[in-house]
Amino acid sequence: MTSAAPVAVQPVPRGGLGKLVGRRLVDWLPAAVVLVGGIAAWQGLVVALHVQQFLLPKPSSIATTFWNNRSELWHAGWFTFQEALGGFAIGSSLAILVALVLARWRPLSAALLPYAIAANAIPIIAFAPIANQWFAGGLTKSSKIFIAAVLCFFPVLVNTLRGLTSVRPQDLELMHSYAAGQVAIFRRVRIPTALPFIFSGLKVATVLAMIGAVVGEYFGGTQEQLGVLILDRTRIFQFPDAWAGIALACLLGIALYVAVSIAEWLALRWSPSTSA
Repeated sequence: MTSAAPVAVQPVPRGGLGKLVGRRLVDWLPAAVVLVGGIAAWQGLVVALHVQQFLLPKPSSIATTFWNNRSELWHAGWFTFQEALGGFAIGSSLAILVALVLARWRPLSAALLPYAIAANAIPIIAFAPIANQWFAGGLTKSSKIFIAAVLCFFPVLVNTLRGLTSVRPQDLELMHSYAAGQVAIFRRVRIPTALPFIFSGLKVATVLAMIGAVVGEYFGGTQEQLGVLILDRTRIFQFPDAWAGIALACLLGIALYVAVSIAEWLALRWSPSTSA
């Protein structure tokens, strides 16, 4: 599995979060232009080439369906989002705890980490039906939370462990010169150094949590779940409804990503030059 690449966190401008958000909006303006242009091209090509709706609906049809069925979609989306959020919280928390243990006892890390990486190579689409059978045939939230937690666990574990073990040797020597114990070293050196890495893993996990919840619902669930709604609509050729469900899943995943990004800014604003 590939961990997030190191990137420099930009300095926080004077004026706090408001100016930071404003600058971010300017930075994202090119991407917004590409998004609008892509949707316009999609609409125009579907109309010009007379593409059948079952192959690719028009964005306008998807937007109309989204608005007309918003109550049903948001109800199902909220149900699935709870599963994704539960899996994200459980998987990420457990990964951070395990990373702390492995960073403290390095031989244990060398023995277990290869197996953790190998387990992460299991395709979730093959694992989901088995996980559903473990939890009442997939009729409860538990199986989807478990699948999402498994997907979130590994990227957070690898990134956190990388951050905890990336401390500069001179920092450790300084702490040892003060006769600091392991708890003090972790609290004052290792964990602050690892925070950018932890948030990199958490942002990857936000996307994987929604994927895990929706894919898990494809293999068993109730009608109030978003994955089941998407699957049922495709079976009866109501593709605008299915695409509207996909769009909602994307929006919920982005919302969770933005929430983690805000938490990252709040946690790291004390160090504008921090590298992640």
